[in-house]
Amino acid sequence: MSSNEIKLAAESRNEFGKGAARRARRAGLVPAVIYGSRDSEPVHINLPGHESLLALRTANALLSVSIDEGTAQLVLPKQVQRDPITGFLKHVDLVVVKKGEKVTVEVPLVVLGEVKEGIVTMDQQSITLQCEATNIPAQIEIEVGALEVGAQITAGDLDLPEGAVFPGEADDLILSVAAPISAEALEASLESPEGEDGAADAEPAAEEAAEDEAE
Repeated sequence: MSSNEIKLAAESRNEFGKGAARRARRAGLVPAVIYGSRDSEPVHINLPGHESLLALRTANALLSVSIDEGTAQLVLPKQVQRDPITGFLKHVDLVVVKKGEKVTVEVPLVVLGEVKEGIVTMDQQSITLQCEATNIPAQIEIEVGALEVGAQITAGDLDLPEGAVFPGEADDLILSVAAPISAEALEASLESPEGEDGAADAEPAAEEAAEDEAE
């Protein structure tokens, strides 16, 4: 087993519907479906709730799922539904992958350090990568401590792990460093004369409209 695989022991699920799902969750289980399994039909299972919650804290977690103590299958999360209040798992869709298989995933971008001057603007919060299913990076880190105002980081500047490929253009903008807004500039934008002129111009127009209605 690859060192980044997370083992989960699942059980077959033969009950369906909202009632069955609620009973499973009350028992500490998470309803899930595996797509692309050996028999090509979707496989309905219940995952252990606590272990699955911990495993799926990481984006693109590679899971090794055994059903009813059978042979394990490698799967990736396809869709994860969480309770909007508690964050607990409600339902998980999984897709079977194979060792050496290339998959397309969204990987989070993480900024490290702080610029000495300026404001870092992220154009993207994640990046699409094509990489082996057993070697998906948890995140792509971007060090910004040495960047100056006006600097830009493009997709081609990123340090990608071996085997990972960005399918887009190398000059796709990832982040940039803009000059900080001075207090004077901020105050000037709040005291725009255009707003005052617009208000002044609106008054005669309102008076004319009232006169027209009176006629």
